[in-house]
Amino acid sequence: MNDEMTWIDQARHGSDEAFSYLVEMYQTPVYNLCHRMLGEDETAEDASQETFIKAYRNLGRYDANRSFATWLLSIAAHHCIDLLRRRKYPVFSMDEFEGDYELPDKNIPDPQEEVERREEQVHMQRMLNSLDATDRAAIILRYWNDCSEVEIARALSLTVPAVKSRLHRARHALASLVEQGTFHPGRRQHESPAF
Repeated sequence: MNDEMTWIDQARHGSDEAFSYLVEMYQTPVYNLCHRMLGEDETAEDASQETFIKAYRNLGRYDANRSFATWLLSIAAHHCIDLLRRRKYPVFSMDEFEGDYELPDKNIPDPQEEVERREEQVHMQRMLNSLDATDRAAIILRYWNDCSEVEIARALSLTVPAVKSRLHRARHALASLVEQGTFHPGRRQHESPAF
């Protein structure tokens, strides 16, 4: 039995310390998945916490023949999909767009690079937000969490062919957005940027 399975077994038998170890071990991948799915720091933090609460409550249902990471990420993905389905419109935090024109740290070598990197992240998040919630989860699990198609199928309760189809469709949609060069959520194709 490896260390992870020992911690899982101890957590199943009520050890809060063992479960805390599992949280520490997986908090970054769970948060990253939630953030990529939801696009907001605060909402991602809440979703991450909810994921671990659900995992704790359902530890007895965890199948030891399955990867714990995949099981945990599937809980996170399903929770985020549920949250996204409840939303009527995409929500963006205005805090992201507030400008602070003073350099926060004199040790930053090139502020322009940091601005461009942040713009790319915002652009990528907007493109991800344009995808169907399940397609988005499949893309994030594949390319940010390096899950196999079989693991994604298990995590999202889909068949492997359905995962392949969703990944193909999502990659095609993202490629189309990249080819267009300009992606503005909420704006119709020939509409003025003022609207």
